[in-house]
Amino acid sequence: MALISIVMGSDSDMPVMNKAAQVLEEFGIEYEARIISAHREPDVFFEYARSAESRGVKVIIAGAGMAAHLPGMCAALFPLPVIGIPMHTKSLGGRDSLYSIVQMPPGIPVATVAIDGAKNAALLALKMLAIGDPALLEALKEYSARQKSEVEAKDARLQETGCGAY
Repeated sequence: MALISIVMGSDSDMPVMNKAAQVLEEFGIEYEARIISAHREPDVFFEYARSAESRGVKVIIAGAGMAAHLPGMCAALFPLPVIGIPMHTKSLGGRDSLYSIVQMPPGIPVATVAIDGAKNAALLALKMLAIGDPALLEALKEYSARQKSEVEAKDARLQETGCGAY
């Protein structure tokens, strides 16, 4: 049973959304992934969002560009957390997507990460799941410790070799 659903409006979002999938795979969390256009196939979208809870989904990660209605509409139909990922766009650099996702009306919250921030979206989803899962919480703590160790190792290398040799 997929605990997290990754949904995107277009296959052009795949390179970004794959980063979320990689994080979930690293933690051994089952997920589903879909390409559904809220504008081009509203009937498919409504069925997807309305049935997510009954499929066992606990968090939806929704990536969208331009008008970026996908995350907000997921939040309107799905009673559990939705995390929106604004996609970088050619015309406005993703600011259009960011504003669309972050400016939700009262009562329809969407957690929003940075433009193309799929890795953080997955980590946020995992933190939400970890509220009721001590083993996942421990795995997240270990992940953070590894990140710290990696930065310390890079700093040690810099101190040994200097900037020019780094």
